[in-house]
Amino acid sequence: MLQPTSTRSSLADALVGWPPPVLDPAGPFSERITTLSWALLLMAVLVMVVVGFALAGALFGNAPLKKRLGGRWLIWGAGFAFPVVVLSGLLVWGLTLTSSLSSRPTGDELRIQVTGEMWWWRVTYLDSEGRVIARDANEVHIPVGRPVLFELTSNDVIHSFWVPQLAGKLDMVPGRINRLILTADRPGSYGGQCAEYCGGPHALMGLVVVAHRPEDFEGEMERLHAPATAPVTPVALRGAEVFESSGCGACHTVGGTAANGLAGPDLTHVGGRRSLGAGILPNNQGTLAGWIADSQTIKPGNRMPPYSVLSGEELMAVSAYLDGLE
Repeated sequence: MLQPTSTRSSLADALVGWPPPVLDPAGPFSERITTLSWALLLMAVLVMVVVGFALAGALFGNAPLKKRLGGRWLIWGAGFAFPVVVLSGLLVWGLTLTSSLSSRPTGDELRIQVTGEMWWWRVTYLDSEGRVIARDANEVHIPVGRPVLFELTSNDVIHSFWVPQLAGKLDMVPGRINRLILTADRPGSYGGQCAEYCGGPHALMGLVVVAHRPEDFEGEMERLHAPATAPVTPVALRGAEVFESSGCGACHTVGGTAANGLAGPDLTHVGGRRSLGAGILPNNQGTLAGWIADSQTIKPGNRMPPYSVLSGEELMAVSAYLDGLE
């Protein structure tokens, strides 16, 4: 698991144990879901074993046993009464256990709006009045121990927000805001995934949620709120020129520059992200160059065209510029 203060990663760390573990809770909300999941699994096994033994006895037992287990006992006992009692008990217990998962916000939560796109995540941090604090993409930063209210929606088709170690999944529906509250118990990086088939490279639509200690989280918000880091090296300065002349700013925003496109992810702090391509690659200059040159080979069907018109020198310059945007 990544340390929350790190901004660079290996491939294994960037993917955060892909696929995300579903039975390793790191917060109170996911812990309840995990408890319910294990209970349902064990009870299903119990029901299957009881019904199986009753059926085997009725079919292959001696005559007295067949008589006791056959007919009405098998139909109304093992086939009806036993499952009804078990399932009714599980229903009542499960609703009681998970009742807090749908509790109303108190107003003290950190507010983060996550918008599903084809096939990435638009992230916006809000204050208590709904004003924008900072923007990001494919990576969410939260403080440990503080409830976080996620306001989930979509700009195109139905997606589903799912970070199994922190909470259950919730659909992201165009024109509607669904709300999900979660809390992280410990610092770390937690993998997430779109859990609703949304076409194309749906399986490659991942994200990373990074839980920070409270003192580190404040610093992270200051970093995300700041404008883009100005390039200083000759290569990065050349990259900024190529970025502008190639029309990249028509789709992407870089805070503090003329680039203000909204079609693609915000790149103001792209160099500081742990992963690239919505959670599928480690983030470094090499992977940035590969993505710019031909992202379709890496993630077929995504909406960024290949930039084969760029020379090798231009490609390395643009990737150096983006790599420095931390």
